[in-house]
Amino acid sequence: MFDISFGELLIVGVVALIVLGPERLPTVARTIGALVGRAQRFVASVKADIHQHSQMAGFDDLKQDVQQAADAFRSQIESEVAGVRELSQQIGQTAQAVEQEAGQLLDEAARQIAPPAEPGDDSPAATAASPAAVADDNQLDLFNTALPAAQPDNPVVKVRE
Repeated sequence: MFDISFGELLIVGVVALIVLGPERLPTVARTIGALVGRAQRFVASVKADIHQHSQMAGFDDLKQDVQQAADAFRSQIESEVAGVRELSQQIGQTAQAVEQEAGQLLDEAARQIAPPAEPGDDSPAATAASPAAVADDNQLDLFNTALPAAQPDNPVVKVRE
């Protein structure tokens, strides 16, 4: 720190020995050592306090930065949630409108497909009241597995006499 060499320390020691004398030099050396030790401890304490305060200030800044980021994130999420809620309401309203329109179209289609029943029409009530269709014996049913009653079980050709 001071860039003092061993030779320079030796010269300072010889001058101190000549000026103070051999009787007072050891007590002065102890006192100077104690003062230097106190000064070093004081400097170390001041350094530690400065370092601690600078770290605390840094943590405060860091804490403020994190808090600001959290607040910005929260406000962004809240705005997104509000947008989703608004979109959900719009979808619900659109779905109701589509449902009503589809119901109206279905009613209109049902009216167009099935016109009002007239007395001479073949409505389900009229067909239930009418007699069953008469089967024609001269007509063959290809999909009927039962043989007609007019044909015998054993078809044999009979000759007329």
